[in-house]
Amino acid sequence: MQKIPMTVQGAEKLRAELDQLKRVERHKIIEAIAEARAHGDLKENAEYHAARERQSFIEGRIQELEAKLAQAQVIDVKQLPQEGRVVFGVTVDLVESDEEETEHRFQIVGDEEADFKAGKISIGSPIARALMGKYAGDVVSVQTPSGMREFEILAVHYL
Repeated sequence: MQKIPMTVQGAEKLRAELDQLKRVERHKIIEAIAEARAHGDLKENAEYHAARERQSFIEGRIQELEAKLAQAQVIDVKQLPQEGRVVFGVTVDLVESDEEETEHRFQIVGDEEADFKAGKISIGSPIARALMGKYAGDVVSVQTPSGMREFEILAVHYL
C-alpha cells in the first residue's frame, strides 16, 4: 500500500470529519429512516428514499476517509530539520518575476488538502514540483497552463 503524504492539520481535519460522520450524522440518518418508515408504504415514501440515499453517501464517505487515513503518512513540518530547503509541508514566500513583481505565499500539502484560494498547493502541482529541494534566493521556472512563469523564493517557513 502506497503512503500518501499529509500534513498534521490535514489529518486532523479528516479525523474531525470522520468523527462527525460517525458520532452525529450516522445517528441522525438512522432516526430519519426510522421516522420515514413509520409513515407506512415505503415504495412511494420520498422521505424514506432520500434518507436511505443520504445514508449511502455517509457510509461511503466514512469508508473513503478511513482509507485515506490508513494510507496517510502524516508529516509534522515542525519536526523536520529546518535547513531552509523546500520540502513537503513548508510554507514558501515567492515573488513572481512579472511586471508587477507579484508576491505569493503557498504551503505545499497533499492532494486531499490542496486549496489554491487558501494558499495550499498540492505536492503534485507544477509549482510545488519545481520548488522541491530549492532554497531561499533560488529562481525557478514553471510551465503552467497559462505559460512559462518565473518565481524567486523569498523565504521558506517551517510553520
